[in-house]
Amino acid sequence: MTVPQHSTSAGAPAFDATTGYWQEIVGADALSVPLDPPYCRGYPARLPDGRYLVLPLRGVPGDPERCVASLIANHAGLDVVDALAGFMAERARAFGAEMVVGLPTLGLAFAPMVARGLGFTRYVPFGYSRKYWYDERLAVPVRSLTTPDAGKLLYVDPNLAESLAGRRVLVVDDAVSTGQTMVSALELLARCGAEVAGIVVAMCQGERWRARLVDAQGAPIPVACAFESPRMRRVAGGWAPETA
Repeated sequence: MTVPQHSTSAGAPAFDATTGYWQEIVGADALSVPLDPPYCRGYPARLPDGRYLVLPLRGVPGDPERCVASLIANHAGLDVVDALAGFMAERARAFGAEMVVGLPTLGLAFAPMVARGLGFTRYVPFGYSRKYWYDERLAVPVRSLTTPDAGKLLYVDPNLAESLAGRRVLVVDDAVSTGQTMVSALELLARCGAEVAGIVVAMCQGERWRARLVDAQGAPIPVACAFESPRMRRVAGGWAPETA
């Protein structure tokens, strides 16, 4: 089968269409991409059990010399999402959370399963859609690597906000890269009177998020993930992880 390729500007490397990605987790002997850089089309993300999930590469808007590995949870195979959520729950168990909060949009693919994996019977979803009974005091603006423009608001239903007051909360999202979305979530949780026990994501992308994800005293908030992926720069033959 011919894999469609996408290129955003003249002279920039083409990237694969993502149709066939995120559908299976494989052993090293079944990988379709090299384990070591340079990477051309996909990045082999190593999971806690030693298997791999191959992620498609995607360009960084406005910078043809940089790219990242992409995870779109609601395009992934159900078994893949289930496995990642299981790793996330196990790695977050030590945080001692009393409630799970899921972040939109793609964090909501994982939050219910993480909550169930930790023994909870419910979770609290944050959202971008405003219902007519929402309270504007429980809304904060949000940006992210994939949606850099301002204008979007993060909401919590006031009826659910009450259940967060005074509770130790685990925040669940699909990925953390710059940390901007997570900072907005932390602000909203503070307005709800919640204490953040920790954060768990499927993918930690690069290191830029570390400086942002701190508590009111400046101490790092515990962060766990199912796997890590680097930010990458263009090199001869493809892409390689950025150096610090």
